[in-house]
Amino acid sequence: MAIPLSHTFSFLFNSLSVLFRKSIALENHKIPPFFIQNKLYISTMKTPKSLESLILYGFIDEVIHPLKSGKEAAVYVVLSEGEIRCAKVYKSANKRSFHNQATYQEGRKVRNSRQARAMEKKSQFGRKQQEDVWQNAEVDALYQLAAAGVRVPQPYNFVEGVLLMELVTDEHGAAAPRLNDLELSSEQALKYHGLLIKEVVRMLCAGLVHGDLSEFNILIDTHGPVIIDLPQAVDAAANNNAARMLERDVNNLAAYFGRFAPELLTTSYAKEIWKIYGSGNLTPDTKLTGHFKNSDKRADVKSILREIDDARDEAIRRKYERVES
Repeated sequence: MAIPLSHTFSFLFNSLSVLFRKSIALENHKIPPFFIQNKLYISTMKTPKSLESLILYGFIDEVIHPLKSGKEAAVYVVLSEGEIRCAKVYKSANKRSFHNQATYQEGRKVRNSRQARAMEKKSQFGRKQQEDVWQNAEVDALYQLAAAGVRVPQPYNFVEGVLLMELVTDEHGAAAPRLNDLELSSEQALKYHGLLIKEVVRMLCAGLVHGDLSEFNILIDTHGPVIIDLPQAVDAAANNNAARMLERDVNNLAAYFGRFAPELLTTSYAKEIWKIYGSGNLTPDTKLTGHFKNSDKRADVKSILREIDDARDEAIRRKYERVES
C-alpha cells in the first residue's frame, strides 16, 4: 500500500523540527552535560502508544528512554520544548496496586453534583470521573506545593493522562537517585530528616498531607530532598484521616533515618506538628522540638454532659420563643 505524499512530508517536517529544537537546546545548554557526554539525548526507543498524541500535538519532541515503572505510573525521559523533562503516564485503576483509594479521596472537590452521584454509584461514567480526580490530584498538588515553596518537581503540563514535569537531576545532570538507594552517614541522615520535616510542615501549611511519604518517593538532588508521587495527597482540613496519615508519613521518615541516626527513633514530630496545626499557629518557620507530651488531665465527663444538656435546653427554648412570636 502506497503512503500518501502528504504523510511523508508531514513525517519529514516533524523529524526536521525535532532536530532543529534539539540543536537549539544543545546550543543553549538546556540539555544536562551528563546526557550529552553519554549521548542520552538521542532516542533509542519506540514511542509508547500513550505518548504518541503528545508528540503529534507538539507537547513532546521526542521520547528518549524509560525512567521507571511504579505502582501508579510509568515515567519516561523526554525532550519537550527543547528541554530534558519527564513524562508520567498514569496506569489505569485496574493496573494500579494502590489500595484504599476512598480513604485518600475523602474531602476532594468534584466539579458538580452529577459527577459526585456517578462516582458514588460507581457507574462507567463515575469510574472515569474518579480516575480523572485521582490523576488531577497530583497535578493540582504539584502546582499548589510548588507555589508554596515546597521542594517538588516543577509541573509544566497535563495532557490526556500524562503529566509533563521537571526531571530532577543530580550534580552531574543524571536522573537523581531515590533516597532508598543511598547509604547515609549519621550526619547526612540528621540533615535530610530535618529538611524533610520542614517540607512536611510547609506542605501542611499549604493545606496538604502527602499520605504515602517514604524513602521510596523522595529524590536527592544537589540541594537535598525532593518529594515526588502525590496522587494520594489529602486535604488536611477536609479529610478525617489526615492526622493519621501525617503521623504515618513522619514516622516513616523517623524509621528510615533512624537506621543511620538511632536518636531519631524516639522523636514525636507528628503529634507535635498536628497539635500546633490544630491550634492555628503552625507556620513554615515554626520551631519544633521533636517531643510531645500527652495531657495527663482526665476529662470531667459529668461537666461535659451537663454543658451538652444546657446547650440542648437553650436551643429548645429559643425554638419555642420563635414559634410563639
